[in-house]
Amino acid sequence: MSKNIEKQYLKLLKDILDNGVEKQDRTGTGTISVFGRQIRHDMSKGFPLLTTKKMYWKGIATELLWFLRGDTNIKYLVDNNCHIWDGDAYQNYLKQYEKDKKHGVKYEDNPKHDRPFNREEFINWIKNVDEFAKIYGELGPIYGHQWRSWETEIFEKDEKTKQVFHGTQQVDQIQNLINDLKTNPDSRRLMVNAWNVGELDKMVLPPCHYGFQVYTRELSDSEKWEQYVKSGLNIEINGTPLELKHMGTPYYPKSLPQRAISLMWNQRSVDTFLGLPFNIASYALLLEIIAKEVNMVPDELIGNLGDVHLYSNHVEQAKEQMTREPMKLPTLCDLPNGNWESFTPFNFDLKGYSHHETIKAPLSN
Repeated sequence: MSKNIEKQYLKLLKDILDNGVEKQDRTGTGTISVFGRQIRHDMSKGFPLLTTKKMYWKGIATELLWFLRGDTNIKYLVDNNCHIWDGDAYQNYLKQYEKDKKHGVKYEDNPKHDRPFNREEFINWIKNVDEFAKIYGELGPIYGHQWRSWETEIFEKDEKTKQVFHGTQQVDQIQNLINDLKTNPDSRRLMVNAWNVGELDKMVLPPCHYGFQVYTRELSDSEKWEQYVKSGLNIEINGTPLELKHMGTPYYPKSLPQRAISLMWNQRSVDTFLGLPFNIASYALLLEIIAKEVNMVPDELIGNLGDVHLYSNHVEQAKEQMTREPMKLPTLCDLPNGNWESFTPFNFDLKGYSHHETIKAPLSN
């Protein structure tokens, strides 16, 4: 199966530095870029939160829950002290300010709004003024909207077999995925897509990681035995304790996992120094959440990466990280029972997370 995820990541940094080509980008920063790479991680080897620099774990969990809520407004993030989307929201605010001001939006209790707020003022208003946040904190139909409320048109045929528009409906791709996993786990259609071509121009930023697919398989007898031992159950057959040879029989408890589940995500644009470590941990956590909901064992995490780049102002930071020796990966503590939609950022605890110091780098928006 997969080798150490962090060594793969460090090797990817080296690959970019050794083989990348210089390219311009929308931010004006400039990148060194390679194309078409893949990383894989065996989830039984630990939770893939990088150790060669300290990672903002609570922020990763908060952003993922924001996606899963179907939320597209940064207020939830700001209220939870997660600021990774602040730059995109602020740039969008600056673009929209003059136009929205003409629409009669006024905040007369703050005369400074006769000119655009600076970034600190903007975030403060998002946090404290609901009306302002509702307007200027919105990022358009990005990830959360597409995952939970993909809008599609409904057509019906009239008597002459011509299609007649009947209305719209919203598709909850996450809930559909969970339902399908429970009823048809061998389906090859276990997918969620965020790349809605018809709404890209309404998004503050088109999706970088634009879709994912899950795959399940039946556990082997030895894997079932591992789950049985881990459960702490003590079942006997006519006074004889359950053994490995019973795992492929009806004696294996139906309450224990029967299947393993893997997740593969696709990403068109990869900010390798700042973004990719977040993406790895975020999709690993998503895999854990889905596995918990459908009572399966997290198996393999796979990332298919398109334009894999280092921003020009991240090169020295990447070189520093490459000198560091990876530590043992942490483990994710058991997730709480109950509805996955009720999870909070505080429900995700890690055990044994040792790490090197933070390496700071600017985020390009």
